[in-house]
Amino acid sequence: MGKLQEFEITFTNNKVVYNPGESISGTVRIKTSHSLQFKAIKVNCVGSCGISSKLNDASWMVEEKYLSSTLSVADKGTLPGGEHSFPFQFLIPASVPTSFEGPFGKILYKIRAFIDTPRFSKDYKTQRPFYLLNVLNLNELPDIEQPSCAVTTKKFNYLLVKTGTLMLKACSDLRGYTPGQVIKLSTEIHNKSGKDTGYVMASLIQRVSYKTKRPVFDLRTIAEVEGAGVKAGKHAEWREQIIVPPLPQSGLTSCSLIDIEYFIQVSLKSPEAVVTLPIYIGNIAVNLTPSIPHPIAQGAPMPAMPSFSPAAVVPSAPPAEDNLGELGAGGVDSEEIPTKSHSQQDQSGVPLTMSPSAFGQASGPVVPQAAQSSDGSAPVFCLSTGATIPFFTDGNATPVPTSCPLILPPEYSTWEYPHEPPPTYEESCSSNNSSFNSSMR
Repeated sequence: MGKLQEFEITFTNNKVVYNPGESISGTVRIKTSHSLQFKAIKVNCVGSCGISSKLNDASWMVEEKYLSSTLSVADKGTLPGGEHSFPFQFLIPASVPTSFEGPFGKILYKIRAFIDTPRFSKDYKTQRPFYLLNVLNLNELPDIEQPSCAVTTKKFNYLLVKTGTLMLKACSDLRGYTPGQVIKLSTEIHNKSGKDTGYVMASLIQRVSYKTKRPVFDLRTIAEVEGAGVKAGKHAEWREQIIVPPLPQSGLTSCSLIDIEYFIQVSLKSPEAVVTLPIYIGNIAVNLTPSIPHPIAQGAPMPAMPSFSPAAVVPSAPPAEDNLGELGAGGVDSEEIPTKSHSQQDQSGVPLTMSPSAFGQASGPVVPQAAQSSDGSAPVFCLSTGATIPFFTDGNATPVPTSCPLILPPEYSTWEYPHEPPPTYEESCSSNNSSFNSSMR
């Protein structure tokens, strides 16, 4: 570096993750071997999102900025040989999205420092990234503590002339989870036919939408579990669990270019049937502590039930068909479906357990009160969609790759674009949707 021996940026208390509305402060350290003339020394705080339709392309097609602030820490002068420190501080806006890195786009924040030198001299610059966590509190989402359920029926032909009916119903215990929690999934299959079904598969799917002129959908199977088929004439139940690995939160508040969604997709082979359960991944877990009802004085009127507009109602299941009553009628034997394989089990078949240490929790983090979850633990934060996910916590933690033992399966599909997204919740619940019905044939 010639005269410049050291030029770096350090953050106060080595903090790397910040919340919207916080201040970020630090020091620019410069060490020179000889005197160095300069026109100005400036520090710049920037944050932006860029997306592209090409894989890992840094030439963004669309970009939006969230913050850009410049501070001059020294005006024209000469730096004598030796070490010099210049403090800085910036206020992070209250409405900025969480940091994110994906194959088709990124949300990045960084501090940059510049030494502008006189004409014909070499300018110097350095930079250091920091990360933002805009906490998603699952308790602020409506009906998040309720199960997510969907059901579909399938009429099919077999042996050329015979007709059978099948019902597939799936439910998750909640509609929102945080990394490390367990999704409890229950599935019912009524096979009112003389033919055995194929295997049943449950998958946790992530869909990231990059909103270019021609949107790109990045679909990934995060975890999957496979169960056996159902014998002819049987009513079978299948109960399984999926551990939520380190994942970015659902949605990206204040970002209009990237959106993140999660689904649990339960599918049956031969005959083909599928239901899709939308879920949320957040940073603060659902508080399931029951509230204490207030006593109502004798003779006092009962409180009115809240009214909901039709647009806000999301169906938990499609309208029941006439033959569903027959499927649930007596005379159909019930059995438990055994699990054949699970992507979250090791080779011995033992499920992997997830402790807080598996999610990169540092010892003694200093967590802002507003960012703590209901049980006092730090909110979880995940940055990337890749198989090796940088995972961080608040406080003095140094960014390190996650120690989560889960190995994510390969991508859900190839990188040709645009990807076709899985059916929406309404589509999976609607028996009149043509695209859904065609996939069932």
